[in-house]
Amino acid sequence: MVGAGKISGQYLDTIAGLEGLRLTAVTDLDPGRAKEAAERAGAEVASSVAELVARDDVDAVLNLTVPAVHAEVALAAVAAGKHVYGEKPLAATREEAAAVLAAARAAGVRVGSAPDTVLGTGTQTARKAVDDGLIGTPVAATAFMTTAGHEAWHPDPEFYYRPGGGPLLDMGPYYLSALVHLLGPVVKVTGAVATPRAERAVGSGPRAGARFPVEVDTHVTGVLQHEGGALTTLIMSFDIHAARLPRIEVYGTEGSLSVPDPNGFDGRVELFTDGTWQPLPVSAGYRGAGRGTGLADLAAAVAAGRPHLASAELAQHVLDVMLTLLDAAHDGTALPVTSGCERPARVDSVTP
Repeated sequence: MVGAGKISGQYLDTIAGLEGLRLTAVTDLDPGRAKEAAERAGAEVASSVAELVARDDVDAVLNLTVPAVHAEVALAAVAAGKHVYGEKPLAATREEAAAVLAAARAAGVRVGSAPDTVLGTGTQTARKAVDDGLIGTPVAATAFMTTAGHEAWHPDPEFYYRPGGGPLLDMGPYYLSALVHLLGPVVKVTGAVATPRAERAVGSGPRAGARFPVEVDTHVTGVLQHEGGALTTLIMSFDIHAARLPRIEVYGTEGSLSVPDPNGFDGRVELFTDGTWQPLPVSAGYRGAGRGTGLADLAAAVAAGRPHLASAELAQHVLDVMLTLLDAAHDGTALPVTSGCERPARVDSVTP
């Protein structure tokens, strides 16, 4: 594991209960954090990324670094012949993402990427409802993520407001990955952006009150055209204090579907037909999943010789959609999304 910051605790909780995974080594820029995480998992501390990827007891590297160095760490792991599973986004730029995938193909190793939340029972039960035709033909969707900003809770929030951050690149992967599962890849986008505040202030921890500059768009709105023709209206914002918007809804010719928060693994899925909303029973997805389930699926896929579900190809497409949306917003136009990906397979099993 490279990076032992705030998100690492959730991975440690999940990995401890998954067969087929054992954390062997941890490294972090802060040796104290690496030591704490390693002791919690019964692992060893590596002094650097280079030392970690060279170890014989490392088959895969879990990349939990900040987005700006996702590609750098992934390329180091691939060069050492290791599989990689990383936090989102896959990389900060299209060029970096393409380089990671090309290097992995040449080395014969796998690359996976968060979010794996879409493999849980929430998104997958909704996916099965769409696949089974319960809402007829999908014609539209909405996807909303609204918050006043992560600086309210994160003690070191600056990276959210630097290039590679912002609400779209930070939270968009959850929503867009779910939308690709539900409606297929995106072929065209248009949008608009705003940055209402030039500075923010740390809201918690020992640095509370410290001010820092905002270098990215903090309110992003867009329209996405999916391969099958459905249109998604999207809002991703760090500038909204409160809202009563749904997370994701899908609208079809015969009904509507309410999809739970894609930042979680489960949640209530509701179907509207015949004038009423009714909850759907869990019918697909990994039950009891947590952050790290995607890495476990990658390990199982390697053993079985099948594709893994939280794939780099999906993550690359999602990154391209997000960057193209930002380009379209700044250019004031609609742009095609030149990348593509296969709609991921559905998780029909409901067991871990």
